Amino acid sequence: MNDLKSRQRRKAYDVRNEQIDKDVMSRIICAQFVAHPIYQQAKTVMWYIHCRSEVRTQSALLGELDAGKRMVIPYCTKDEQGHNKLGLWWLEDFAELVSGMWGILEPPKQRWGELGKEVAPEQLDCVMVPGVAFDRNGGRLGNGAGYYDRLLKSVRADAELIGVCFESQLVEQVAMDAHDVAMDIVMTEKTLYAGKGRQFSN
Repeated sequence: MNDLKSRQRRKAYDVRNEQIDKDVMSRIICAQFVAHPIYQQAKTVMWYIHCRSEVRTQSALLGELDAGKRMVIPYCTKDEQGHNKLGLWWLEDFAELVSGMWGILEPPKQRWGELGKEVAPEQLDCVMVPGVAFDRNGGRLGNGAGYYDRLLKSVRADAELIGVCFESQLVEQVAMDAHDVAMDIVMTEKTLYAGKGRQFSN
């Protein structure tokens, strides 16, 4: 499985890197995200701030900061056991952020966990999820560090998970392990795909 994931990941990185008109395609995808009823009804929304060749989100997020919602961005940290973990930061102004891991904008380390700015995963109503590859059933392939899988297991069952990617990043079927989390919706510049979402066994 890991070999298959590695092959899919390498191929998907190449495809994403080669995607033309990234700015145009990203604007279309972000406009769809903002217009979607799930987003419109949500009070607390998690966006990601793009890096490398991901769908570009920064300008759309900047435009939404005064939309009357609580906008949340993730940052890479560790939990008490030393495992990779996404911290969640209530973003009110881009001036709060500094360049962190991989050059991604994040809150400065001395403010991590700050009372009133740190958001619990259970408070999220809608989550924008990046990925290296997706399939049309909501399957997602990440970078392999497990940050998002751990976070997505902690969000409420009724919080909507929306994967965003270029249509070119879609594969027939993502290689998924038992701990991998599927999306409720996969959103590209062309259309929306209804994913199977989280399969809760309890």
